[in-house]
Amino acid sequence: MSRYALGLDYGTNSCRSLLVNLDNGEELGSVVFLYPSGKAGILTDPGDPNVARQNPQDYLDGLVAIITGALNEAKQKDPDFSANEVIGLGIDTTGSTPLPVNKEGTPLSFLPEFADNLNAHVWLWKDHTAHTEAAAITEKASELRPEYLAKCGGIYSSEWWWSKLWRCKNCDPDVFAAAYSWVEHCDWLPAVLTGNDDPAIMKRSVCAAGHKAMYSEEWGGLPDEKFLSELDPALADLRDRLYDRADSSDVCAGHLTAEWASRLGLPEGIPVAVGAFDAHMGAVGSGVEAGTLVKILGTSTCDITVLPNSEELGDVPGVCGVVDGSVLPGHFGIEAGQSAVGDIFLWFVNHLVPDSYGATQDEKFIEMERRLSELKPGETGLMALDWNNGNRTILVDVQLSGLVLGQTLHTEAHEIYRALIEATAFGALTIVNRMEEYGVKIDRIVNTGGLAVKNASLMQIYADILGRPLRVASSDQTCALGAALFGAVSGGTVSLEEIQGNCCQLREVEYLPISENQEVYEELYQLYKKLHDGFGDIEGAAPIGRVMKDLIAIRQRQRS
Repeated sequence: MSRYALGLDYGTNSCRSLLVNLDNGEELGSVVFLYPSGKAGILTDPGDPNVARQNPQDYLDGLVAIITGALNEAKQKDPDFSANEVIGLGIDTTGSTPLPVNKEGTPLSFLPEFADNLNAHVWLWKDHTAHTEAAAITEKASELRPEYLAKCGGIYSSEWWWSKLWRCKNCDPDVFAAAYSWVEHCDWLPAVLTGNDDPAIMKRSVCAAGHKAMYSEEWGGLPDEKFLSELDPALADLRDRLYDRADSSDVCAGHLTAEWASRLGLPEGIPVAVGAFDAHMGAVGSGVEAGTLVKILGTSTCDITVLPNSEELGDVPGVCGVVDGSVLPGHFGIEAGQSAVGDIFLWFVNHLVPDSYGATQDEKFIEMERRLSELKPGETGLMALDWNNGNRTILVDVQLSGLVLGQTLHTEAHEIYRALIEATAFGALTIVNRMEEYGVKIDRIVNTGGLAVKNASLMQIYADILGRPLRVASSDQTCALGAALFGAVSGGTVSLEEIQGNCCQLREVEYLPISENQEVYEELYQLYKKLHDGFGDIEGAAPIGRVMKDLIAIRQRQRS
């Protein structure tokens, strides 16, 4: 009898499932559900571009569609498949993506009086309305509890838990008062499926708590009431209605209820793992281990690596946290990332690339890649900053913006596209350098996500700039795969090491740094660092006055 597990991956615009054979890694079913609410699943406010909310009903509707769809696909592929062979279910989501709930765990947006109130819906990870609150949290923690900030990179972000809760209280006191508690998306879905949706008893993810909510066992869990009172007494009052313990994803959040088993076509009572964020599950599905950095390349990026918790590891300034158990049990999980990568390329092709490159978006990307692949490093004379959606790591500043320097009247679209790719790669190198500076060695990089599979030129540029071999995960659904693996492990009958070995494979292609390209990019990176540090307002930053002329000199040398 074969063993199967289901992984559910809840992204920004859609959710998807993956049904995997744990004995050989075969993927039998995968279905995508596009969130129907709002614009591409996101509820926005025309008066405030920082607003990004979601409808939790989309999550439940998607749940039924992607699980029943995956089971049907598996049955078509293998008539002998039986849902009774599914031994676990795991879930990953975006984050920090909290939702306000009442005492029974019902989202406030499900209640008639709040159905049309954006503030009662899910606060999506990319909602940046709380930048003022984030700055105030950083200032107060720096003064009173610097250890809180040290574990999450030194600066608190508007993308994270406390910023959003406090923002809700400041902008909509009625919603805040009606919320008995708040729940991360990755905690809510496992709770719903297992009937443990009472906020007082549901299992909470250490991945979410540690990276986004300043949770640590070192100081007894969440920030203490005295500190929260210094921010706002309402936050201190809320603390006791949140949680005092968080678990890693090898822990069982509960067992599938009879009602949900019937709706989904799964066996009643199968274990459902404690949830986690998508990037962390994606790292597990990519075979993360010490010395390996996993880059989830998508609309944004998340960079994840681990270190055994038996080793010394200090705090790493500017990253999104160092949390024990957030990725692999028995390991520190280290998270960083970039707020926009694929989003920058999509913005560029949709708004600025002329039709001479093609009639459709895909045609334009293909033609631009063909032309940029013929260019040498530095030949464009351009340098960009990849901050079109702010900077997540290492500056942690949402009020930074994008830049393209060195344009002339002869600059063409594919040259700008190459500069944008290079900028995201320089941003990635800045993250790697920061990790290594604080003792986290990175020997190789495994990539996952659509960009890693579809854009060979991008991957070679990344290899040249990062100066390390790049591999690509075999599965197209590594986040869902990681969730499925933890779903199986949470039942206590299989080991993560065993099924990772069966399921986490790499594609044959390997991108190796080209030495002559690497030399030029090392020179260009010094110019990038001047722009990064100067516009990032880093004390003691080098002057940027000569960057334009230095880019021209490199351009002329490369063209000749």
